[in-house]
Amino acid sequence: MTQNTGTGLAPAGDDGLASRLAPLTAALLEARTVGEVLDRVCETAAAVIPGADVVSVTLRTPDGRFHTPTSTDEVAVALDLLQYETGEGPCVNAARDGGPGHVHCADLALGEHWPVFGPAAAAAGFRAVLASALVVGATLSGHQGALNVYTRGLVELSQAQDLALILAAQASLALASVTTAERALLRETQLRAAIDSRDLIGQAKGILMQRRGITAEEAFTVLREASQRLNVKLTEVATRVAAGGPG
Repeated sequence: MTQNTGTGLAPAGDDGLASRLAPLTAALLEARTVGEVLDRVCETAAAVIPGADVVSVTLRTPDGRFHTPTSTDEVAVALDLLQYETGEGPCVNAARDGGPGHVHCADLALGEHWPVFGPAAAAAGFRAVLASALVVGATLSGHQGALNVYTRGLVELSQAQDLALILAAQASLALASVTTAERALLRETQLRAAIDSRDLIGQAKGILMQRRGITAEEAFTVLREASQRLNVKLTEVATRVAAGGPG
């Protein structure tokens, strides 16, 4: 196994490779969600990395939990899950705080570095693995991650290190972009919901004031007490009143 914290990228030196990566760049620019970004990166990695049989992405949440949001095959999810459960393996190493830029093992069957994961992966028919860290940092609220490449043959995946790092970097930039957009949309949605709720409650208060000849404060008290008595949200009570329900 080799581990490297360097981030220098060697030139691809391959016009054919550049032409194959160009559609990914365009697709990432069009992606609107985190899921779309990760799906497209996995598909491209499987297509352009020599020897890549299955590909997955690991994400680590701020509280330290790992999960696999996307993969090209369910077997990759199973391999990732084994690492999460045992706390050992390339994607766990690469996605941890202060982890290496990439982790590579040319022969998992030896079990030298991961005594549980290595032999289990080999028994499942996989011999080599490469995990490249996603440089997401604070852009995903502290999330970290890794792009994982598994191969069934004894392929020297270390030669694909630079390509995997390029893909991981592209994924990181796209994730930062869509995450910012998703947060902005969430804030807008929450603001609209708050405004709608305020307007709805105001409408219900007005109806109660007219029906009962009470003040705005008294009308709000009626709504609040009904909410507590019925064990439903205040907005739900207001909806019922505004819809002509008892009040």
